Amino acid sequence: MDTLSAARAQMGLSLGFHMIFAACGIAMPLLMVMAEGLALRTGKAHYLALARQWGKATGALFVVGAVSGTALSFELGLLWPEFMEFSGAIIGPAFALEGFAFFIEAIFIGLYLYGWDRLSPRAHWLTGLPVAFSGMASGVIVVAVNAWMQGPLGFELDAAGRAINIDPLATFRSPAWMHMAIHSTLSCYEAVAFAVAGIYAWGMLHGRRDAYHRSALHLAMVLGVVSAVLQLVSGDLNARDLAKHQPEKLAAMEAHFETSGEVPLYIGGIPDPETGEVRYALRIPYGLSLLVAHDPQAVIVGLNDFPADERPNVLWVHLSFQVMVGCGMILLGLAAWYWWNWWRPSSADPRWLWWGLVLGTPLGFLALETGWLVTELGRQPWTIYKVMRTSDAVTPVANVQVSLACFTVLYLGLAVAVTALLVKLGRTGRSVADGARQESDHGT
Repeated sequence: MDTLSAARAQMGLSLGFHMIFAACGIAMPLLMVMAEGLALRTGKAHYLALARQWGKATGALFVVGAVSGTALSFELGLLWPEFMEFSGAIIGPAFALEGFAFFIEAIFIGLYLYGWDRLSPRAHWLTGLPVAFSGMASGVIVVAVNAWMQGPLGFELDAAGRAINIDPLATFRSPAWMHMAIHSTLSCYEAVAFAVAGIYAWGMLHGRRDAYHRSALHLAMVLGVVSAVLQLVSGDLNARDLAKHQPEKLAAMEAHFETSGEVPLYIGGIPDPETGEVRYALRIPYGLSLLVAHDPQAVIVGLNDFPADERPNVLWVHLSFQVMVGCGMILLGLAAWYWWNWWRPSSADPRWLWWGLVLGTPLGFLALETGWLVTELGRQPWTIYKVMRTSDAVTPVANVQVSLACFTVLYLGLAVAVTALLVKLGRTGRSVADGARQESDHGT
């Protein structure tokens, strides 16, 4: 494995690992605040038990996310020194703001976890609100940096190719930022909500059908269905933005090779960049033109309009996009099934629904990971779009393979540790649920 491949593999591994905990840091605080808010409103013990349990999970996941995020910050300098030399002054303000959001989150997580018996119920609930807000804000700010890499602006180049006349707010002026931030944040809420729903559906399949489990499942599905529905709108806006600013990425996502109108939409399929064909796909006439421009006659730029050395890997981008969309549609179907069952409950045991939610547990995270694969692979061969190639940004130092091996061991160790911690927390959660079982006959 050459240096470039090893550096990309290490960065991909680190981002993929960190993304799971970043998503939990965004969504879990919102769930815990929702549960405690209902406890204050209704006085029901099982909501308070949920808030305590979800608060502990948030704290544990926050610690691992902090470790993996710190490793990522080191990797930017170690693996991509040319990128940091060029863009450090541009993206620095955004990372500084993200640091403020991180510290606010850390401070208020401490207040939340240790304030249960030291603050009034209302004051304690209020300490959870900054955790939920700063977790979301941290993700939005980091996405601003990525959006700038997708569409760089706010600087000029001198004769040596260095950035000068830098706008300190350049990262927040990218036209893609808001679209990407909304889409990414909703993805985090959706992934975590369905994962939580699957965990409690598993408990219900094993006979734990008390108010604690029913309420946990219901709260998770409230967040899941709202984010899943809004994600449809967000995805539509993102597609139209890509058509304007990164047409080659859109073409790779949709395996569209020749510029034309009346462009079909492919469901599935394996693209062949040599022939421009998409084999084994379901073809929907006019579908892509309608989705991108809301016009069946609209002309969509094809991948062959771009130089061969500036095209993304169409196979990986298209397949990742198909997995992302497929997972999203399955989760949307599960959300519709759940709410239909809630709106018109039947006397039948909804075990099939619970099994569906259990099987859907990883799909949100799979959609999140493949969505970011689309974002990053679709930008290649550029680190900074149309400004710096990835091959020019990588470190000249050899033996990156050793670093890749070390970080792989680190992440495996962290994964084992956090899994063991969450399993132990789940076991203690059973006794917490038993303590609130007296409310199991009163509904949610």
